[in-house]
Amino acid sequence: MDNRHLLLSAGGLLLAGTAPAARPAKPNVIIIYTDDHGTLDMGCFGAADLRTPHMDSLAASGVRFTQFYAAPVSSASRASLLTGQFTRRAGLTGNAGYTGLPLGKETLAERMRDNGYRTACIGKWHLGSWKEYAPNSRGFDYFWGFLGGCIDSYSHFYYWGGPNRHDLWRNGEEIHEEGKFFAAETLREAEEFILRDGDDRPFFLYWAVNIPHYPLQPAKKWLDHYADLPAPRRMYAAFVSTFDDYLGRLRAFLRERGLEENTLVILQSDNGHSTEVRTFGGGGYCGDYRGGKFSLFEGGIRVPAIVSWPGHLPQGETRDQTAMNIDWFPTILELCGLDASGIDVDGWSLVPLLRDASEKSPHDVLHFDFERQWAVRQGDWKLLCNAIDVRPDDRNETLEGLYLTNLGIDPTESENLLGEYPEKAQELLKLREAYVASLEENDRR
Repeated sequence: MDNRHLLLSAGGLLLAGTAPAARPAKPNVIIIYTDDHGTLDMGCFGAADLRTPHMDSLAASGVRFTQFYAAPVSSASRASLLTGQFTRRAGLTGNAGYTGLPLGKETLAERMRDNGYRTACIGKWHLGSWKEYAPNSRGFDYFWGFLGGCIDSYSHFYYWGGPNRHDLWRNGEEIHEEGKFFAAETLREAEEFILRDGDDRPFFLYWAVNIPHYPLQPAKKWLDHYADLPAPRRMYAAFVSTFDDYLGRLRAFLRERGLEENTLVILQSDNGHSTEVRTFGGGGYCGDYRGGKFSLFEGGIRVPAIVSWPGHLPQGETRDQTAMNIDWFPTILELCGLDASGIDVDGWSLVPLLRDASEKSPHDVLHFDFERQWAVRQGDWKLLCNAIDVRPDDRNETLEGLYLTNLGIDPTESENLLGEYPEKAQELLKLREAYVASLEENDRR
């Protein structure tokens, strides 16, 4: 795009002939984080029964990852995203409550703000609800959404684990918007933030939607569309397509205002699909991969991920190399030309890989922790400990001890290869022990 772009205002585009404003020197950034969105649950990832035209279009305009990883649960995943660190080093391996992401950890939002960006978190937080843990204390100029793990999309109440609790906030003030559909309101808030008057700085928007997390509350048109699908796939699919509509509206909004070519958009799920009783025991799709949310088998940690920046990154391409949400921190800094000095991350910039499909993965080893579970992956080999095998309606089973898999030999992880390859298990165990020792040594300093 040349310098003859259109100037924006809260009211829309200026009339033809008006002098154009200078284009922002740095790109805008939007991270879209879906919630409990299954490994393959987009049309472009192979879910043949889903209608997701806007997710598929985003993939066609950018790069899609087939081996992209995150933690198997909400808060831990978000902690890794915002710190660029494996969950154990980020200091949050499970779900947050009143406290969450340890204080003192630099977040991506803080780094973006310190480099001249205006920042917003709109949607779900789930990294601590006390004031010092809340978004406005962690680098976000603006927050609109809920602080806990989930809410009803219309009453905005959290109904589980104690007395009903209303959970909807604008910055530090509780607000009431009863009867308004949460996802629709987040899109409205996102658009208003993007077009905020009097601030021509580039923006960093973290749009953390609550879909398809329970309670499943899809649009009626999508329930009708999927009427022939069996439950619980029908309700889940309808909710995924409901979000797809809102994604389409956001992308149309960016195009109409001349922002698409100067906005980097990242879309991924926080973790695999849920098999909890509150989501009717399942509904998500991970193909032949084992597991789901809460599990360190592939179905819990391998998530759909797409990055798009038309005119700057390849379009319609796929990357099969391993990558992880911890990589977005350094990747965004490089793509935006920002100061990366002093960042303390486990992630690597994906820019070389994004621009050249022949590049190797920047990762030799990946580490995962969730409560008593841990896993280490090197190449196709993965060693798990106390792995959770998820079952419908929360009937999960813990496989005590070590479990060795090779994703090249058996991507279903159906067989424990520990007895057949004990030396490989020991190699991976030493990698795990060295990782833990490095964290303990760092804590003593």
